[in-house]
Amino acid sequence: MKAVVFYEHGGLEQVQVAEVGVPEIGAEDVLVQVKAAALNRLDLWVLAGWPSLKLHLPHILGSDGAGVIAQMGANVTGWAVGDRVAINPTLSCGRCRFCVAGQDNLCDSMAIMGEHAPGFYAEYQRVPARNLLKLPEGSSFETAAAASLVYVTAWHSLVKRGRLQAGEDVLIVGAGGGVNTAAIQIAHLAGARRIIVVGSNGEKLARAGELGATHLINRNEEDWGKAVFKLTERQGVDVVVDNVGAATYAGSLRALRKGGRLLTVGNTSGPQFAFDNRVIFGKHLEIIGSTMGPQSDFAEVMGLVFSGRLAPTIDAIYPLAETPAALRRLEAGDVVGKLIVNCEL
Repeated sequence: MKAVVFYEHGGLEQVQVAEVGVPEIGAEDVLVQVKAAALNRLDLWVLAGWPSLKLHLPHILGSDGAGVIAQMGANVTGWAVGDRVAINPTLSCGRCRFCVAGQDNLCDSMAIMGEHAPGFYAEYQRVPARNLLKLPEGSSFETAAAASLVYVTAWHSLVKRGRLQAGEDVLIVGAGGGVNTAAIQIAHLAGARRIIVVGSNGEKLARAGELGATHLINRNEEDWGKAVFKLTERQGVDVVVDNVGAATYAGSLRALRKGGRLLTVGNTSGPQFAFDNRVIFGKHLEIIGSTMGPQSDFAEVMGLVFSGRLAPTIDAIYPLAETPAALRRLEAGDVVGKLIVNCEL
């Protein structure tokens, strides 16, 4: 089968479309014919690598996918060949204390497809049957792929970990990425009073407004920290979503009102930074991190996607053979929402 792989860590010059073997499935697995996959900035980090990341090479990229069951393991029940499926990319053991408690995203052996295990930029992929969710006929493979990782991540961070309540003010630092565009919609659905979005250009901010943002700040035209205080009568916001990291963390902490919460699921500008601890204890702030979400959250948020209450933003669709070009565009940052790969083309 064709797959998008790399044979050694490095830059995008290492990525290629190659012929690899079709995965063999176990008794609890299904083989999915992948119809659509979605790009994430995580792909670039995995490609670059880090000291603790040990992969079997060549590695297939891609943490989001949707498709059709092509083959089932001996112990799989409740499914049939030909069923349309959305896929939770979080792998778990199903046996540890976290899994038993329904917190499988905290599993002792938690992994993410495309990051620690082979991903979805391929014609076929092996998936544990417990990671499947029925994809209704009215929902497209592209929508399911675009939503799975970023929506469960944003939902778990904002709603479950961040305890977002109706009437609260939310600041989202960044307007164009998949998690941020999902967070805008989720904050709107949750009844946030003000949804303030900081972005780098007018196009991204315009799209943020269409998704539900109430106030738009172009960071290249004004001091976004001062703008936030002006919008909130110098009180600050209840919740900040900051997945940028080093470049914006200090400003995000200052933008919080007393008792506020800073939510983070990533660090695109770097993982290490310094801040004034007096801001934390003086304002009674919380810094809340999370990664992905349990299967229950995946089912909950995808149900909202299937019903149309949440709608992922799709920027462009590429054939599988042009995935390296799509990754170059992702790296350049010229994206609003999600880039999709059609794995049948």
